[in-house]
Amino acid sequence: MSPMITDFAAAPPMSSGEFARLGLEDIAYVKATEVDGTTAYAIHTADGNAVAVVADRELAFATVRQNDLQPLSVH
Repeated sequence: MSPMITDFAAAPPMSSGEFARLGLEDIAYVKATEVDGTTAYAIHTADGNAVAVVADRELAFATVRQNDLQPLSVH
């Protein structure tokens, strides 16, 4: 994990690759989706790659947490 920057004006600019990897090891996104006419929940890595689809939101959040990541909802 990178050191915390508190003076954002002094922070060096990020490359597009660094920005794309931001949060990859810390967070995953959960988004409601539709599969065969039924609501399901997709789990995405921080860079947007879908990695799983599960039947309910609670299971999606539990799956993310079991992988030592912080789940975030996407609407």
